Amino acid sequence: MSAAPFTNAAAVSTYAEDALRKVPGLGDLHRMATLLLGEHATGQGHILVVGAGGGLELAAMAAARPDWRFTGVDPAPAMLDLARKAVAPFADRVELVEGTIDAAGAGPFDGATCLLVLHFLDRDERLRTLREVRSRLRPGARLVIAHHAPPAEHRPLWMARSVLFGDRQGNDRQRAETSAATMIERLPLLDAAEEESLLAEAGYRDIALIYAALSFRGWVVTA
Repeated sequence: MSAAPFTNAAAVSTYAEDALRKVPGLGDLHRMATLLLGEHATGQGHILVVGAGGGLELAAMAAARPDWRFTGVDPAPAMLDLARKAVAPFADRVELVEGTIDAAGAGPFDGATCLLVLHFLDRDERLRTLREVRSRLRPGARLVIAHHAPPAEHRPLWMARSVLFGDRQGNDRQRAETSAATMIERLPLLDAAEEESLLAEAGYRDIALIYAALSFRGWVVTA
């Protein structure tokens, strides 16, 4: 994963509030991820967080599960600085590592999340990342992912709807359509069927959709 969009400390300083504003039900997604991972990691568990910058899901899961410890990886130092602040109350249980999945260590981990990350990766790198995560999970452990995965049909419309939702005004459709077009040009988006095919190709089973909100989709899968 390239860190290019998240290298400037000033630019990412509002990441947490922006994400909570732009991604419908993000706090509830964190709660769902904790619940689903906990079906396998029933006691003390070691959870891998891929794309841990910002620290939102780390802080949410650490608060909910004091018996878990975490390793979070992210290639952007500025984002990791935000994560360190977010997880300060749980610092004794959280290890933050600068890098991609390759820097995560071998595990084995009892669960993993990869939220708002994979839409930045092209198909080959996405597949490689998913496989690398799976190789680090215990058999039967869960992975929860979520990111932009709009329907291929009417993709510009769905992306514009997400932009409008995020600006909280919802009244500048032309600007939203322009922003959506830029995102479609820059992000290697896949639709839900393509995402599920990729997860199967990466070796996951029990692929289940758990989250759908405008252009966002999320799944839980089993290693």
